[in-house]
Formats: sequence, C-alpha cells, structure tokens
Amino acid sequence: MIQLSSHSTALGRAQSQKDEISRTMSDQDELLSNLNDFNEILQSEVYVDLDRLRILARHGIPDQLRGEVWKYLLGVQEADRSKELSRSKARSEEYEQIDKVDPEVAKRIRSEVTRYQRRVRQLEGKVYAAAFENVILAYLNTNRDVEYNPALISLCAPFIYVLDKECDAFFCFERMMQAIEEFYTTNTIKERVANFMTLFRYVLPELCSYFEDEEVDLNEWVTSWLQNLLAKEMRFDDLLRLWDSYFAMMDPLNFHPFVCLSILRNAKENLEDLEQSEIRTVLLRLPNLNMRMVITEAYNLRHETLERQMSEDGDL
Repeated sequence: MIQLSSHSTALGRAQSQKDEISRTMSDQDELLSNLNDFNEILQSEVYVDLDRLRILARHGIPDQLRGEVWKYLLGVQEADRSKELSRSKARSEEYEQIDKVDPEVAKRIRSEVTRYQRRVRQLEGKVYAAAFENVILAYLNTNRDVEYNPALISLCAPFIYVLDKECDAFFCFERMMQAIEEFYTTNTIKERVANFMTLFRYVLPELCSYFEDEEVDLNEWVTSWLQNLLAKEMRFDDLLRLWDSYFAMMDPLNFHPFVCLSILRNAKENLEDLEQSEIRTVLLRLPNLNMRMVITEAYNLRHETLERQMSEDGDL
C-alpha cells in the first residue's frame, strides 16, 4: 500500500509539472503572437493603423514596444510615417530650446526623486534622476500657471522609464498632464470626489460604512487616486499596465473611477479585517494587483452603473 501511494504521488507530481510546462508554453506562445501583432502595425511603411493599435493596447503592450506605442496613442508621433524623421528631429530641437533651470524647484525635485527611487528600484540611478529634473523643469517652465507638486514625480516616472529619448518623455508627459488639466477644468476635483463617493456607497455599501466606522479620511486617498491616476499608490509594473489601457481609450478619465472601485472590490475582504491606520497604509501603497481582472471588472462596473442610470431615468 505504501509503495502504491508513493507511486501515485510521483505520478501526480509529474502530471502537475507537465501541466505547468504546458501553461508556460501556452503563455509564451500568446506573448509571441501579441508581439508579432504589434510589430506588424508598427512596421507599416506608410501609415500606422491607430484604431487597431488601440484595440491591442487595451489588453497590454509588450515591454519592449511600450514607449513607441505610447507615442502614437498620445499623439506625439503621428500615424502618417512620411515625415517621421523630420518631426522627430523637430521635437528634439524644440526640447533643447526649453529652459530647464530653476535652482529652488530643482532642489525640491531632487529630494523627492531620491525618495521615489528608494521605493521604485526600476528608476534608480543618476541618469534617471537627471531626466526627472530636466523633464519636470521643462514642463513647469512651459506651463507657468502650474506650480510644482511632489506628485509630478510619480506622474512623470512611467514616461522616463519607457521612452528612450528624454524629449519624447517630456512631450508624452505634457500631453497627459494637459488632458488631466482640461478634464478637471470642466469637472472640478471636488465634484469628481463627490461623484465617486456616491458610486462607492452604491457599489460597496458595506465597505464604505466600515471606512466611516473606522474614521478613515476618505478625502485624503480618494482625491489622490482620482487626480493622479493612481501613480502615487500603485506598484510600478501595475501602473504601466493600467496606463496601456488608459492611453488606448477615448475617455480614460471618465473610466478611471470604475478602476478605483474595482480595486476596492477586490481588496474588500482584506480591508474589512484592518484598522484605520492599516487601511490608510494599504490605500496609499497598494499591493500587487491582477490588472487584467481589475480592468475587466471596471468595465463591468461601468456597464452596470450605466444600465442602472438608464433604468432610473426610465422610471421618472
């Protein structure tokens, strides 16, 4: 009986290893197919099919192509490739002419970058530190109505990481910041926080009540989550994956609250076991997330909410 049991156990382990190898090979085949699909679009000699690129990007972009794809999605690189080299040269020349000097702000940037680099190891080193300083100072000096905020470091970081050229990182960062600014000009952050809290109470009433019982400062984390697109709170790799989907969308800032709700729904059980200070820690430094699941659930939540609104409007 003992020999038979040992033999069965060995067979079970062998089958498990075989299944794991099969899953790994399947994942690798999927990644290779995905990479080939992106390359087919990007290697077009005349015109990059932006519609097809957006469809693919919503499901994640291969690491080695992310920077190039983001440039197209953000409109920094145009789909028409006939003048690609001349436009790239013009961007470099324009960036070189931008003032990147402000000793007082530079000192604050360096201090915040040092703290950021201790947390995000992918961006360690003097080269990245110099890029942070140059890009953010260039942005502030070309947008005089914007004041320095430490959150700019987290918002800028993905572009510095995925783009080879500093000037491309600047123009992509500027495009995103302008979109955020335009959005909150017509939808104030105060209004967006109020709308989010309404959704939070509807979608996750028990968790919302628990936060209130624990006297969790809702404004503190909700404002940051909404205004900074989770750049400060999310693990860096998860943030890159999330922004792949955002840059591929026509309305990412309207979709963003549902991503926030999806994260809360997935973390609900864990959060309800924590006390106030522990909840705050988790909300301001999110754990690793299954981004495919988070984004899929966010789509479902938005669909459910729209259906509910249509139903309520019909009852009036």
